[in-house]
Amino acid sequence: MSNRVALVTGGAQGIGEGISRRLGAAGFRVAVADLNYEVAQQTAKEIVAAGGQAIAVPIDVTDTASVQEAVQQVTETLGPVEIAVNNAGWDDFMKFLDTDEAFWDKILDINFKGALRVNHTVVPGMIERGFGRVINIGSDAGRVGSSLEAVYSGAKGGIIAFTKTLAREVATKGVTVNTVCPGPTDTPALRKFADNSGQDADKVLGGMTRAVPMKRLALPSDIAAAVAFFASDETGYITGQTLSVSGGLTMA
Repeated sequence: MSNRVALVTGGAQGIGEGISRRLGAAGFRVAVADLNYEVAQQTAKEIVAAGGQAIAVPIDVTDTASVQEAVQQVTETLGPVEIAVNNAGWDDFMKFLDTDEAFWDKILDINFKGALRVNHTVVPGMIERGFGRVINIGSDAGRVGSSLEAVYSGAKGGIIAFTKTLAREVATKGVTVNTVCPGPTDTPALRKFADNSGQDADKVLGGMTRAVPMKRLALPSDIAAAVAFFASDETGYITGQTLSVSGGLTMA
């Protein structure tokens, strides 16, 4: 069990909700940070009802001031952020040549720069205290590419590379930085993306499932288990790593 303070961006729904719940069950004091504050409040309330400690925090990872305000709120309520899980993300399925610069900017601002903003805000304090765990949520799309997700794949590839460099820069400071890369995960967002893909949604999801050696999509709890591992005190000698949680879809 841990009593450390964990900030989870995009922590109210989908994979982020699974992470928030898992960390809450493991004894972390969890800040469920999300753009949808109402849902974040409900998730935090359920973590507390299950015996954990959690608060809801509004955050917009595309706004530096919002990120700073969220971190300040967490610090004042729970204590300094010791675990940062950069999970907030967004995507839509479409061919690259059908996208435009506004789409590129949105993808990069949320999925790449969002993590930069959070890390730039919380890592200095981690260095000062001599302890920190940063877990950036990448994607197998960033490792091998993914049809209809060209810009998202690029952003997540950037997360993987950024993670390795930051890990090197803070390796002697007691701070570890690792990436967890989910494979296809059964969330409302994935089902919405499948619906919007212009194809039959069941066929899209069925194709994803057949491509996984384990023949099932991941659950948020599967991803959460990897995050909880990297968040623990015992993983202080593991940094700069990229871990796929994909049922064997990516083996490298």
